[in-house]
Amino acid sequence: MKRTDYISWDDYFMGISLLSGMRSKDPSTQVGACIVDEDNRIVSIGYNGFINGCSDEDFPWSREGEFLETKYPYVVHAEQNAILNARGKSLEGCSLYVNLFPCHDCARNIIQSGIKKVYYIEDKYADTDSIKASKYMFEKAHVDYIKLEPKIEKIEIILKK
Repeated sequence: MKRTDYISWDDYFMGISLLSGMRSKDPSTQVGACIVDEDNRIVSIGYNGFINGCSDEDFPWSREGEFLETKYPYVVHAEQNAILNARGKSLEGCSLYVNLFPCHDCARNIIQSGIKKVYYIEDKYADTDSIKASKYMFEKAHVDYIKLEPKIEKIEIILKK
């Protein structure tokens, strides 16, 4: 008899996204993204962090202050990293799992890459113009965005000895 307590595909892929976000060194916001094809195969993952080849010791992590003294001009978002980490693989028809609703910059990249579904958990910036623009672009480009209500409360890694 097979197990019946296994997790759903959505919880699995969102779990991968959340685990990936734990790689982020950002002290205030950890975001992870997981891109999945129509056959439920992971195509790429990413998390928010600084650009390749640059030490994160050389850049600010601040959210406040002069623009060039904050993280904002330097951080690559999780969704963008996942798209770039696909290294030219087709993302046409893929789904993206991300814990935080994508900003307008990420939405443009998602649409241009051919991703057709975005699953998210939080939409805490829903009232900002950036998120309003994201939703408008998604609707016009026929990209579905779905608030995921995970069926499990936590995923644990338990090492068996």
